[in-house]
Amino acid sequence: MFNSIHRHMTQLMKVMIPILIAQTSVVGMNFINTAMSGHAGADDLAGVSVGAGLCYPPLAASVGLLMAGTPMLAQLKGRKDRGGNIPMVVRTGLQLGLIVGLTFICSYFLFINSLMASLNLTPSVEHVARGYLLFMMGAVFFEALVIPLRALTDTIGNTAISMKLFLLAPPINACFNYLLIYGHFGLPRLGGIGSGIASMLTYLVLFLLFFRIVWTDSRFQGRKIFSGFHTKKKIWKEYLSLGLPNGLGIFMETSLFGLIIIFIAKFGTTVLAAYQVANNFSSLAYMFPLSCSMALTILVGTSVGAEEYARARKFRFAGLLLSLTGSTLTFLITIFLRKQIASIYSGDIDVITTAGHFLIYAAIWQIFDAVAAPIQGILRGYKDAQVPFLLMLIAYWGICFPSSLFLDKVFGNGAFSYWQGMDFGVFCSAVLVTLRLIYIEKKFRRIEQETLNDPDNESTWPRNNLQAAPVQDVLASHKNAPLHKISRHGTNKPPECHEVP
Repeated sequence: MFNSIHRHMTQLMKVMIPILIAQTSVVGMNFINTAMSGHAGADDLAGVSVGAGLCYPPLAASVGLLMAGTPMLAQLKGRKDRGGNIPMVVRTGLQLGLIVGLTFICSYFLFINSLMASLNLTPSVEHVARGYLLFMMGAVFFEALVIPLRALTDTIGNTAISMKLFLLAPPINACFNYLLIYGHFGLPRLGGIGSGIASMLTYLVLFLLFFRIVWTDSRFQGRKIFSGFHTKKKIWKEYLSLGLPNGLGIFMETSLFGLIIIFIAKFGTTVLAAYQVANNFSSLAYMFPLSCSMALTILVGTSVGAEEYARARKFRFAGLLLSLTGSTLTFLITIFLRKQIASIYSGDIDVITTAGHFLIYAAIWQIFDAVAAPIQGILRGYKDAQVPFLLMLIAYWGICFPSSLFLDKVFGNGAFSYWQGMDFGVFCSAVLVTLRLIYIEKKFRRIEQETLNDPDNESTWPRNNLQAAPVQDVLASHKNAPLHKISRHGTNKPPECHEVP
């Protein structure tokens, strides 16, 4: 038992650690943009902060939408993809990425004037925010093309490829920032706007590097991917059925944090600054369970595609154990070093004291999120997205936000009400997705057991030529059928026979 856990834990860490490093590199880019813009002036820092705040929620939602390719490719890898659908899935993701990128650019020109008018910014800050957002739309365009290619290299190749490429991003971004923000080597001094241009150029470089690897490495079938524009309706349908709930779920979570800032602002600048300290640090701590979640999507998806459901459950156990271990460590660090952590962000004694209280609630958030985030990744590996989206909607907007308002307005807990509500909301999210995972695994366990007990089961069929159905289609087909007649591919009839050459 111990050897099995150790083996699966080792395999999970081999996939997860490169993802963690890559995600940390992305966070490093954002930190570099903010820090270097701040040295250009207060107006530049304010403009970049406003632009980043406006851009982040829809950008995160778009990333969630495009990451639907990961479980699709993982399950195809598990089935050895005899149908040759991998290039088609990646091509569909690239076309969807083009649509997302162009939508962002068009939205900028349609809504930027009314958006800026509603914010009542000073002219200098508005100038920086406008310019920064314009070039960030270009960054989104190239990032939307990077994501499907990263999903391909992570699943069909290994996650070390994207890690190496994303490690290049912070130094490249810093160099562009140095040239464009401060105007060195004869270039104009653009201030905060220069950081937007730097981000766009960095993602352009990343896209070209990913393209080169996919094109030159035969494992990724790059020449097939870029040989035409044809895709299949069923792949588009599956991409959207997985991606839209995932993207909307991420948007709900990120927009909730932005909305809470509005309610906390009434408590004054010190409280608002302290909230930002706790929020920023918890975002850094979230990189660990997020990376674990992304790795589990790949490993569980590959196992489910190969119909190795017991192996998928072992990865689930290893993933939760790893995530909880890491988050327990960050919990203890946050609790015992909270004042030192707060002092990194601010030298103001009042801010440090208030942030120290907020960080206690942020530490509690980390423990509950260490369960919720990996399970969401596991469910994506099963291609289960629609029900988890509804569960997140209930947890965050049906429980978290109303309970925060209740604690503030009725019990008078003040600014702490909102962190207390968020802790309760993520606790409910963890409980709900855990119950959903138990339900999914129970169904697949029954299918597995009945198939093993039936001598005429589908194990003699050429299953690699079949296309797996989303989990809701598989489970729906079980409701009115005897278990011994249930197909694991979402239909109650056997597949067509294939001639053997």
